[in-house]
Amino acid sequence: MASYLPQANGLLPYWLLIISVTSVGNTVQAFLSLKGTSQVYAGAASIDAPSSTPTKAINITPLQSRTFGTWTLLSSVVRLVAAYNVNDPAMYALASATFVIASGHFLSEWLVFGTTKMGRGLAGPVVVAHVSLLWMFMQRGFYLQ
Repeated sequence: MASYLPQANGLLPYWLLIISVTSVGNTVQAFLSLKGTSQVYAGAASIDAPSSTPTKAINITPLQSRTFGTWTLLSSVVRLVAAYNVNDPAMYALASATFVIASGHFLSEWLVFGTTKMGRGLAGPVVVAHVSLLWMFMQRGFYLQ
């Protein structure tokens, strides 16, 4: 079983593997149901209303959900390859870029476009993207010696 795990030192390769496998699950969910995608894009809360009361209804279409699933799958594949090739500068940069793009996307949908609000559906992807990006930035010298 250990032969299937990333062979590089440290925990980052395992983290990338876990995030990749989890993302495949999110991809399947996005293709089969609108529920998960609808939780991420739950609509913005008004400043005047309690934060738990969205003032905009965001209607997620099956096409949008599948597009989100495809984007998630692409990120998952990049992160999976990076987990097994974490010492390759190009793969390290690509994996880092997936987290930059995810972070930029989720934050802009929340803070600029107002299509989501901070809550259960958005917090997970935002935390994973930021923690992963910070971790990769801090450990770059260790993995790319």
